[in-house]
Amino acid sequence: MDIAEEIKRIATSKLTDSNQFIVDVIVSSKRGPRKVLVLLDGDNGISIDACADLSRALAQDLDEVSWLEDAYTLEVSTPGVDHPLKLQRQYPKHIGRSLRVKLADKTVEGKLVAIEGEKITVAQEEGAGKKKVVTNIDIVFSEIEKALVLVSFK
Repeated sequence: MDIAEEIKRIATSKLTDSNQFIVDVIVSSKRGPRKVLVLLDGDNGISIDACADLSRALAQDLDEVSWLEDAYTLEVSTPGVDHPLKLQRQYPKHIGRSLRVKLADKTVEGKLVAIEGEKITVAQEEGAGKKKVVTNIDIVFSEIEKALVLVSFK
């Protein structure tokens, strides 16, 4: 049995808002108490209360299962900037933000400007001032190996 997938199934069943979804479940296998990290996201963002509600509901069920025998620490959080975008459903709320998209043969950096069907469009800027050129690059979701939202402090 894949413990992370089983926890994801249980966590998904505990969601009360159709705008919320589980991005990932990460189960550490380091020595000491096992850490279960559930990454929760939403089409319109997630509040701390939503994380706390899911944590309480999920903890009750996990305490009753026999396959999670050892002590564990449960953390329910939103995916931060260090977690890549994993689901197509995560992209729309990042329109207008800069992304770094790793493909098999290259990496593309630019502003996410559109999502249409099975592809995203990233506007990549080259040059500066009057010589600045913006090129729109279409990327199919299936070609994306990793996509990170870039944080700007401007």
